[in-house]
Amino acid sequence: MKKPITIHEIAAMANVSPATVSRVLSNSNYPVSKELQDKIRRIAKEVNYIPNRLGKQLKQKSSTMIAVIIPTIINPFYSSVVFGIEEVARKHNYTVITCNSLQDPALEEEYIRTIMEIQVKGLIISSISADKSLLRQSIEHGLNVVAIDQFIDEENVCQIKFDYRKGGYLATKHLLDLGHERIVYLTSKLDRPSRTSIHSGYIQAMREAGLDAITEESNSTELETAEHDFAMGKRLVRKVLAKKEQIPTAMFACNDMMAFGVIHELTEQGYHVPQDISVVGFDGIEFGMMIHPPLTTIKQPDYEMGKMACKILFDKMKGDDLPMYDLVLQPRLIQRSSAAPLL
Repeated sequence: MKKPITIHEIAAMANVSPATVSRVLSNSNYPVSKELQDKIRRIAKEVNYIPNRLGKQLKQKSSTMIAVIIPTIINPFYSSVVFGIEEVARKHNYTVITCNSLQDPALEEEYIRTIMEIQVKGLIISSISADKSLLRQSIEHGLNVVAIDQFIDEENVCQIKFDYRKGGYLATKHLLDLGHERIVYLTSKLDRPSRTSIHSGYIQAMREAGLDAITEESNSTELETAEHDFAMGKRLVRKVLAKKEQIPTAMFACNDMMAFGVIHELTEQGYHVPQDISVVGFDGIEFGMMIHPPLTTIKQPDYEMGKMACKILFDKMKGDDLPMYDLVLQPRLIQRSSAAPLL
């Protein structure tokens, strides 16, 4: 592999000093003749010179990068969040470094250390780690942090949350209003605030209706990719259907990918959705309108969450004396064809 061309090599080719090359390629106001500028830029282009922007930023103690740490970019929800973040960052001429923690607290900490080492000043994070000591130290050393999706109980952290409990309540209430009474909630391991909040909303709606809450929880500790969630939905359906005397009339899945697996497995088992069993998901990802039947779901404003988080982060990085935001975005029920009145 060839080593990158340096300004010292370009300087030798142009028979000028490295300082002159640096001034020209950085668009400095320092007076350099038009002829010499053209010569240096032509040589730089011919040798495919790539500026060491990171080295320059470290030297100047400045950065035009922000970082995002999310559990996994494979989840369409987080993909949309990052898309919203990047749209705002581009308008500010910033680059976004996206890090996938893969739901591993140790990897999350490693990423935090790395962004501090390269002097990134802004971080948007959906944290899955219970230990926030390193993040707290980073904030004390000047890191600006906006938390999304998962709550971080630390000072100087702006929060953009989603009312998961209300979302769980809305989904369950919709099924109750359709006449369903035996509604099963299918969920990944209840080890995150977002998941327990959706579950709480489900339980609240069932209790208000005077009905028993029935939860089927996965105990899987595997990396939760889209494929994993789909397969988990299928497995949980098989467990529910094995209790033949207690077949539900409706199933509520904790995310849309799981709901896709639920519908797939029900169809394979000979059930019709929604005629035999209604299905509701949670997230509102776009794929939900593309499957058959189109999925009724709870919409999270993912793209809007990303844009809002990035705007708040830039406000913090300006150093303005702003209040600490603690915003709670509201859920919205999207009614499609996977849930129908009980016949």
